[in-house]
Amino acid sequence: MKKNIPYHPPQKVLEKYANVLVNFALNSGKGIKRGDVVRISCPESAKPLYAELKKAVIKSGGHVIGNYVPDDIGMDDRPLNMSKDFFDYADESQVNFFPKKYLRAMADTIDHQISIVSEANKHALHGVDPKKIMQSGRAVKPFRDWLTKKENAGKFTWTLGLYGTQAMADEANLSVQEYWDQIIRACYLDKKDPIAVWKKLYADMAVYEKKLNEVTKKTEKFHIIGPDIDLWITPGEKRKFIGGSGRNIPSFELFTSPDWRGAQGWVKFNQPLYRYGNLITDIFLRFEKGLVVEATASKNQHVLREMIAVPGANKVGEWSLTDKRLSRITKFMAETLFDENMGGPNGNTHIAVGMSYHDCYDGDPTAVSSAGWKKLGFNDSSVHTDIISTTPRTVVAHTKDGKEIIIYKNGKFVL
Repeated sequence: MKKNIPYHPPQKVLEKYANVLVNFALNSGKGIKRGDVVRISCPESAKPLYAELKKAVIKSGGHVIGNYVPDDIGMDDRPLNMSKDFFDYADESQVNFFPKKYLRAMADTIDHQISIVSEANKHALHGVDPKKIMQSGRAVKPFRDWLTKKENAGKFTWTLGLYGTQAMADEANLSVQEYWDQIIRACYLDKKDPIAVWKKLYADMAVYEKKLNEVTKKTEKFHIIGPDIDLWITPGEKRKFIGGSGRNIPSFELFTSPDWRGAQGWVKFNQPLYRYGNLITDIFLRFEKGLVVEATASKNQHVLREMIAVPGANKVGEWSLTDKRLSRITKFMAETLFDENMGGPNGNTHIAVGMSYHDCYDGDPTAVSSAGWKKLGFNDSSVHTDIISTTPRTVVAHTKDGKEIIIYKNGKFVL
């Protein structure tokens, strides 16, 4: 373990970060408008960024609804872990409690949401029965469904950001400064005008996106091959790859939500998964007719299998490709937001099991009913779990007229 030196990001960095999240990432790259209501969900460990986000929203004429969450760490000599306490003491009715009127009003009120990923205790939920955690997630699914419907109508946007802590840096075997160096570089906070750089990057990504979608329209199936994968993915009817929407900062990926029914084959993931306070390693999934029929891991396999057992979590919800030439992330960060956008020598490919993204529908999502999404093969679930690999992979498009087109190789788009 590297020796950690006390470090706090400079004030100017946090000001730039908040500006990017509020005035670029939200509203799909355009920033908020005067009068918009922004919900900021932020842990106590990220308090300095929370303060800057509030200021940025207010300066832009918006209104803030705060969701400021206490950390799961001790205070003086008293151990505190409120997240674990809930699952340790809550009965079934409490785990299933859904404040419908409150959350319905929240969904109706907010125009945007910023969620900051930051943990003072990365293992706060270690030892908790994963069934209870999944059950709690299912209970609040209607709230996410309301926001998804609002997003489909173009009336709601969201974004994610990362705030590094000692616990997070320790997990990634980095000093806090090294950890923040990755955040600063990845988010272009080392540039005079990060928003201008993001806009240029998104324009560059749009070129690949356009070419990729031209191929996708002609493609019956994609074949992903490599030393740890032999998997077929069916794009499905009216699908498109998207990226550069501002939904995550940083984001260097192009992704789609394929027809889950077409997944066939197997895949291994060389990157660990941090989920529900547990580290899951060496994940292997086998798909038959779109369903996960085998799921193994060398560590915390029971957590993986409980997650797969959640309705819809045994189906593909997202498939993503990251070109190594675009990403500025060079180190493992032990956080999915960054690890799913990692560059490195082989680029990055990841699959998410669970919920699909309606943004990947090549049409008007408001015109599609619940039955319509099901017919199109868009998956629905209370979970969406990205699992990542940075090993060599080649993606071949098998077109409807019998051609084979390599679209991704050696960590780069071949278009």
